[in-house]
Amino acid sequence: MCLARPGVVDPASMNKPLCCVVILLLAALSTGCVRRDEYDAKVAELGVCYVGTQRCREDVYQTALWAGLLGKQAADYRRQLEDRTTKANRDLGELQKQLDDSTALVAGLKQELQRTGADVDKLMKEKGSLTAALEQAKKRLEELRKAEEAAQKRADALRSLIDRFKKMADAGQLKVTVRKGRMVLQLPNDVLFDSGKADVKQTGQATLADVAKILLSIPDRQFQVAGHTDNVPITTQRFPDNWYLSTARANEVVELLIKSGMQPRTLSASGYGEFDPVAPNDTDENRARNRRIEITLQPNVDELIAGISEPRP
Repeated sequence: MCLARPGVVDPASMNKPLCCVVILLLAALSTGCVRRDEYDAKVAELGVCYVGTQRCREDVYQTALWAGLLGKQAADYRRQLEDRTTKANRDLGELQKQLDDSTALVAGLKQELQRTGADVDKLMKEKGSLTAALEQAKKRLEELRKAEEAAQKRADALRSLIDRFKKMADAGQLKVTVRKGRMVLQLPNDVLFDSGKADVKQTGQATLADVAKILLSIPDRQFQVAGHTDNVPITTQRFPDNWYLSTARANEVVELLIKSGMQPRTLSASGYGEFDPVAPNDTDENRARNRRIEITLQPNVDELIAGISEPRP
């Protein structure tokens, strides 16, 4: 028999069975003692071996044919694999570059986000500060508006009062002025008193009655009556110095204003002597200006509060 493994062909074994039979047959013939039946058996065996040999040759041919086809396919597959590998490596390189770019972009965005977040936090804090400052500014503006309205009312009242005192001012009986932010009526001593005296003259009493009528038209207001002298010393049994004289004159004016209808609770008296002059005591004219009675319109408490400036934030 001729045996062959699929896909593995040994060319030396293709004719081995046939050669063996021929050698045996020749050996038998050379001896001259071969029987007929043996001869026929050997011939039959030789035929079988020939058929096996033909089949082996066919298997070898088919195997070679398939081996060629498989080799070509393998070469094609190898080329395709190499092309795909090359393309895959190229794509991988591009993907790696995209990954690196994306990583760099993400890092940049993170930094920008952190910076933006810090800016947002800062802006939110600044917004809170600005909001508080704005509210304070609004509050202060409202207070200033109210103070302005109050000041405007006081200015209107002052103008009205000046207009009402204009006739007396034109007659030289008094002078309307503003001292230390307050409206003051200045009445010269010569209109009210004789030199060194505290009793109000008749002409002075009439002047004070007219003043009282006008002051009565100003509601909810306090008035301070202050006496002032020049620096010429005085020494009498009743007035040891100018301070006593100025205080006594202020008290006399207060009593006459009360007799003219003003409420005592709205009046106060004080004496400054020669210590609050409005002019230097260097001439007779200036000394006459310093000898005076001042009636000051005291501001209300709400006006004082409105005029206080709060510290700026």
